[in-house]
Amino acid sequence: MQTVTFFSPAKINLSLAITGRRADGFHELVSVVAPLAWGDTLRATWAGETGAATLVCDAPGVPTDGGNLVLRAAEAFAAATGWRGRVAFALEKRIPVGAGLGGGSGNAVAALRALEALSGVALESGRRLELAAGLGSDCPLFLHDGPVVMRGRGERIEPLGVESTGRLRGRRVLIFKPDFGVATAEAYAALAARPEWYADAAAEEARLAAWAADADAPAEALLANTLERPVFAKWIALPTMLAWLRERHGVEARMSGSGSACFFLLEPGRDEAPPRETIRAGWGAKAFVQATALA
Repeated sequence: MQTVTFFSPAKINLSLAITGRRADGFHELVSVVAPLAWGDTLRATWAGETGAATLVCDAPGVPTDGGNLVLRAAEAFAAATGWRGRVAFALEKRIPVGAGLGGGSGNAVAALRALEALSGVALESGRRLELAAGLGSDCPLFLHDGPVVMRGRGERIEPLGVESTGRLRGRRVLIFKPDFGVATAEAYAALAARPEWYADAAAEEARLAAWAADADAPAEALLANTLERPVFAKWIALPTMLAWLRERHGVEARMSGSGSACFFLLEPGRDEAPPRETIRAGWGAKAFVQATALA
């Protein structure tokens, strides 16, 4: 049987400005997003001429039914192409759920790539983007290699320029997450209840343009997240830890996406062990901590 394997990277939002709510219920955003050199692995095996796709996962608690984006991607691919081959997916899960790291969205795009490879049906780029956007707002960014700017509800993707990408790619990052997640819908609902907390679109575009034009501006100058305000108001363990890391280690940590994962960029040669110890001391042995790099 033919098997293909695809890496499914995590992502972090270096900046995330939510600028308002749309008539369709989604939110408008401007976000600089970078994939990571760490993530999940998805294997897909052709298992017969016809039949529903199946999924197994090595991480307990991850749904393997129709609620998983991998299987939803298989359904969308079949509907778009008419290809009905039976595919058995196996997911090696490393990205924690409810983290704001894009795990499910990246898995969905890896599934689309696997289905194209197994079926021999190559989607036109616009159709691939349409399928990805239909699966989730974060999915389109995983169609690109390297950092991008997301606009709209996430479907409008612009790769960063070569010089800007060079300032980001390869930067070491420490990701950490408490033993709880934050539901994306709940985070956005909390923000929508306080419209005065929305970011100004023009100001955010100007900030991004200024950063891109300044070759000496570090990646740290990008860091911002509109969702921190409503999320931190409820999950106080997050701002408490970020303040602790700032006081003890002088690092500026931020939340990725809707949380609950946070991160900070490591300076070259910086020992990650002391902040790791602080995170474990504050959040306990079940806290998730992962060092990686921007890809």
